[in-house]
Amino acid sequence: MSSDVLPPGPATSPRLHAEEVLRGLVGRPDAALREDQWTAIAALLDGRRALVVQRTGWGKSAVYFVATALLRAQGRGPTVIVSPLLALMRNQVDAARRAGIRAETIHSANTDTWDEVHARVAAGEIDVLLVSPERLNNPAFRDEVLPRLAQDTGLLVVDEAHCISDWGHDFRPDYRRLRTLLGELPAGTPVLATTATANARVTSDVAEQLAAVGGRAPAGQGAEVLVLRGPLERESLRLAVHELPDHATQLAWLTARLPEMTGSGIVYCLTVAAAEQVAAHLRAEGLTVRSYTGQTDPAERLEAERELLANDVKALVATSALGMGFDKPDLGFVVHLGAPSSPISYYQQVGRAGRATDRAEVVLLPGRDDRAIWDWFASMAFPPEHEVRATLAALEAAGAPLSTAALEPRVDLRRNRLELMLKVLDVDGAVRRVRGGWQHTGQPWSYDSARYAQVEQTRRAEQQLMVDYVRTTACRMAFLRSALDDPELAEDPDWRCGRCDRCRTGPEVLDQGTTTTTGEAGAGSAVVDAAAVEAARLRLASPGVDLTPRRQWPSGMASLDVDLGGRIAETERAGAGRAVARLDGLGLGGALRDLFRTTSEGPADGPLPATLRTPVLEVLDAWRPEVDGVVMVGSASRPHLVEHLASGVARHLGVPLVGTVAVAGPPARHDVNSAQRLAGVARRISLDLSPAAVSGLAGRAVLLVDDRQDSGWTITLAARLLRRAGASRVLPFVLATG
Repeated sequence: MSSDVLPPGPATSPRLHAEEVLRGLVGRPDAALREDQWTAIAALLDGRRALVVQRTGWGKSAVYFVATALLRAQGRGPTVIVSPLLALMRNQVDAARRAGIRAETIHSANTDTWDEVHARVAAGEIDVLLVSPERLNNPAFRDEVLPRLAQDTGLLVVDEAHCISDWGHDFRPDYRRLRTLLGELPAGTPVLATTATANARVTSDVAEQLAAVGGRAPAGQGAEVLVLRGPLERESLRLAVHELPDHATQLAWLTARLPEMTGSGIVYCLTVAAAEQVAAHLRAEGLTVRSYTGQTDPAERLEAERELLANDVKALVATSALGMGFDKPDLGFVVHLGAPSSPISYYQQVGRAGRATDRAEVVLLPGRDDRAIWDWFASMAFPPEHEVRATLAALEAAGAPLSTAALEPRVDLRRNRLELMLKVLDVDGAVRRVRGGWQHTGQPWSYDSARYAQVEQTRRAEQQLMVDYVRTTACRMAFLRSALDDPELAEDPDWRCGRCDRCRTGPEVLDQGTTTTTGEAGAGSAVVDAAAVEAARLRLASPGVDLTPRRQWPSGMASLDVDLGGRIAETERAGAGRAVARLDGLGLGGALRDLFRTTSEGPADGPLPATLRTPVLEVLDAWRPEVDGVVMVGSASRPHLVEHLASGVARHLGVPLVGTVAVAGPPARHDVNSAQRLAGVARRISLDLSPAAVSGLAGRAVLLVDDRQDSGWTITLAARLLRRAGASRVLPFVLATG
């Protein structure tokens, strides 16, 4: 340990030493521990297990860094912190070093330094090692590093511990691997779990899991777990909700209000497409903002974080990728364009604001399509039993490990859902991740249908709570505290914050058709200038999204009796195309979602709606594709829509409608993985062109028209057929992508 953190002398009590470390950590000579912070630290010094559920800014990191310093002074091994996000790790490393604690990280983005870090841990040169949960199930790390680490660990910390629980808002199967680490810890090794966002159910579940393995309890009994749960009230937050009629009005509101808000902040969006669109709109209006999503390059993420910390940008427009652990105490505001699916998730994100300020604006702008987006994310949940059994059977039949890519052609699940399921099955002991992929363990396994159904029921209930939060006439902070089972609120059920828009609402007036809320709450008025709304509407309605052609076939197609593999030959490949808009985007995305919505009676079919005809023509006019004819992709679900679209496009371009690429049979499933989608299309696709049309393709360019692109395989195979028939170029054009 660094000489900056000295072990206590004979006359120095652990409490005094702890506060010396704290002052180095926070950089304040007058800093002192709260009593409940010291209670948690004392429990860890005694080798106990503790769960600390306290609001953001309470000082949970101070507990484990101070405990680390005291345990290291006693000669204990390094602290291992399981931390879920790179942004959080970077902040934790910086905080530790301020206190003279030597901290390093192991995660997917720094593989080149792993050997050096391992060597420094073994040499006793590192006080804190931060590990991403994904590392816990990496075969080499799990089998070679983890056992040694478990024996040497002086303190295990599970940060953002709600991720352990499938009742929590951000369940991650990799966190379940902590059971293995807990079971291998020597008796008396202290364990600390921390989170800011856990209701009573999640708190109980996490505590039970901490107690289930090891600890200082007698054989056969669980470890005793100290649970410290504090109030969630945050006096700096000014909560408000503005129900605006559409996305254009929301963008106009953001454009007008962000410059009025103090400091820098975060604008959260529900999808990647929305975050990128909102950021582009705000930049076009002269605001200094950057987008931050799961698709943002890691180096760009780091630069965006630095700019926000330095107040060099007004806001990051982010998805939940910028969620847990981002540490900017003076964050001045958090605005949500679209509601998260649970009060727990919402409070976790807004809790980033106002930690070191007297006031922070927290505004929710709910959207009409929030529930549809919630449902889409919910569709990624644990699959039904027959799909799980099919995966287990495929692994068992293989007789050897299969990579995820090799397993995909043998099952019906999308890649991200398949990986999530495999991680759960790994924790349950039914499969095991090894070098080369996944293998069946042969262990008996039962599908816990009752639990999965209850998790789904809980998810639906939390979604309804968010709807109720928007509509409530009561205090908004009291509503959130109640939803998260704040123990102190039960003692004062009539409590009101006195700061939110419901507590401090003045008279309502109508101005330009929009309700105004006056008074101190809610970042001012909800009135938006009509000209600004129209400008936002025009920008959202500006159509055109690039389509990048696929260049590689999925691996393992031979197992599906499909003779496709490797790179797609350039002479058989589609060219760059265009879509009118993204299906998950704002503006035209809403009109497209309405168009493709499936009711209980099936998909609606008919001519292209009038609202989308002008955007189609605008994309074509801006693109100016040089083609000699139009070929449409036959649709089983919306044949009239595609025919009307293709014939209108041909007339506008002044070229003939040559014919059809037919896809026989019922509409393909959209919830299966890429290999299965490709196989399903490959077996059913054919050219439906007259002999004269086929002969006329030689050396000609073709515009290939379809209603939407999802996996991209229909367009890819159709282009291949047309290129093989002699077309020199095939340029795809669709209404929607994504």
